[in-house]
Amino acid sequence: MIRSMTGYGSAEAIFAEKKLIIEIKSLNHKNLESSIRLPVFLAPLEVNIKKRVLERISRGRVEITIRIDSDPGANGGDKLEANIPLIGSYYALLTSLKESFNLAGEITLDTLVRLKGGIHISEAEIDPEEAWGTIRKALDDSIDSLIHMKEDEGRLLCEDLVARIDIIGNYTKELESRAPQVIEQYQERLSGRIRELVEGVECDESRLIQEVAIMAEKSDITEEIVRLKSHMKQFGEMLNGNIAMGRKMDFLFQEMHREINTIGSKSNDLAISGNVIEIKTELAKLREQVQNIE
Repeated sequence: MIRSMTGYGSAEAIFAEKKLIIEIKSLNHKNLESSIRLPVFLAPLEVNIKKRVLERISRGRVEITIRIDSDPGANGGDKLEANIPLIGSYYALLTSLKESFNLAGEITLDTLVRLKGGIHISEAEIDPEEAWGTIRKALDDSIDSLIHMKEDEGRLLCEDLVARIDIIGNYTKELESRAPQVIEQYQERLSGRIRELVEGVECDESRLIQEVAIMAEKSDITEEIVRLKSHMKQFGEMLNGNIAMGRKMDFLFQEMHREINTIGSKSNDLAISGNVIEIKTELAKLREQVQNIE
């Protein structure tokens, strides 16, 4: 089953009476790139987290956020603290300003506690090694949630891709049925034109036929059609696969585009040109969707 590169997942866990919240989201990206935001005291776990993501996800920009849900006064160890040195500096500065400008009014407790940084929450740190088992389980759960969403979106992508491949397949059948007629008509037109040009001049009839056949063969699109059908078959098989195929699908798209460009350049038949335009239109839509696949 194919996966979309976009998705979101989350999970929670409790460690040392503190709630750990893990959120993970994935966006389109050519390769795998991870970005991790977590409390400073959990920084030693960043390598472990990246490795865990690499084991489960192969492509996309993955953003992971781990935060601690702090609750002052709860039993998790967080508490309110006063920054006495900072408050003392505030008080000295305010007193100096009051005296310098001969200002009225008192410097009250209410004034001091409103100043930035005077009172803050002191978070009890978590030992990263002890917490890793809990964090790993929550991380796996969040990745499971992410992958579930990616697979749901992947099913929708797959339906659209199958429909586009079917449309391209129908146009390819028209190319295939038209190609022999085009060659035959081209030979007739070329032969007629050459006979007009050499009218009254003695020439080798067998050589003339041979040269016409060679020139007509250069406009034959049979090989390109065979390769185009082969690429579409491989593309369809990938849609039913169970591994990440985004890069290979992108490569196959480029090959299909190359074949249809060659067909368009080799044939000057109006019907074939119309089919080529329609196939190119569907290929453009196909490529847009392939860019979303992991």
